[in-house]
Amino acid sequence: MARVSLSRYLIEQQREHGRIDADLRLLIEVVARACKRIAIAIGKGELGGVLGSAGSENVQGEVQKKLDVLSNEILLEANEWGGHLAAMASEEMDHPHPIPNRFPKGEYLLVFDPLDGSSNIDVNVSVGTIFSVLRCPEGTVDPTEEAFLQPGSKQVAAGYAVYGPTTLLALTLGDGVAIFTLDREQGSFVLTSENLSIPADASEFAINMSNQRHWEAPMQRYVADLLAGAEGPRGKNFNMRWVASMVADVHRILTRGGVFIYPIDARIAKQGGKLRLLYEANPMAFIVEQAGGAATTGTERILDLQPTSLHQRVPVVLGAKNEVAKVAEYYREA
Repeated sequence: MARVSLSRYLIEQQREHGRIDADLRLLIEVVARACKRIAIAIGKGELGGVLGSAGSENVQGEVQKKLDVLSNEILLEANEWGGHLAAMASEEMDHPHPIPNRFPKGEYLLVFDPLDGSSNIDVNVSVGTIFSVLRCPEGTVDPTEEAFLQPGSKQVAAGYAVYGPTTLLALTLGDGVAIFTLDREQGSFVLTSENLSIPADASEFAINMSNQRHWEAPMQRYVADLLAGAEGPRGKNFNMRWVASMVADVHRILTRGGVFIYPIDARIAKQGGKLRLLYEANPMAFIVEQAGGAATTGTERILDLQPTSLHQRVPVVLGAKNEVAKVAEYYREA
């Protein structure tokens, strides 16, 4: 059987299933090409002079790595001129990035975290790119921040790339999740699995245990019950895994199950959480739900949240449907 390239997959989604139009298809292909360029830069590592700090901070006050800046520039440059976008927004920039006037504009908005998990770059651990596509509000000629403030349920596509031993692209167009593997010799993404399904129950969880003392009471109780194992109230043993790269942790859940948790804690309560709603929580929640999982803040479905600012942060619990429901139960009881 012939291998199905990303381009062929997208054309079939457009032509045979009518799920996307030509502009969205071309937009996703451009994002995928940008991810290939980022993968090449990461693969060179020290040889490419791209490791270490860039000596600057992003809008969140986080020190930027050289690859943060490079990845952001790659995605901006690749997507500016195609005519598919009205504007872009990045975790690394204070304000939306308008399409230069010399280029045609399209009807879509692109939101991205150019390099998720960048603290892992210098130690050669998997990192990734997360992206989300929204429709530009009708009648909007020059999109401002307001145009991007749409609930996650309005996403028309979302995906992430994992730059690990192999480079993978996970993609949803709103009808299931497909995984593509980068064939380095051919230079193209090839479909390697589709219709992914996250088991409803889990025995593995991902959380940063070093923050435990700062968590709210419901999360303290929930994790304590997991750690109690077969002798505790849950009646079974759980394993913990934590990569500190959201794309790697979520990809593990997408492929073998589990639950990912980044709860609010006392130190970040004022900012609302750690992970960004538009750049991380919404696209990952969309992907996970399309694979049969669930995503919540602990009290609300993530995809129902109405964003209030471009860089809004939220608590995140996503993965196995029954385990996510169990976390929500702990919060309701509290």
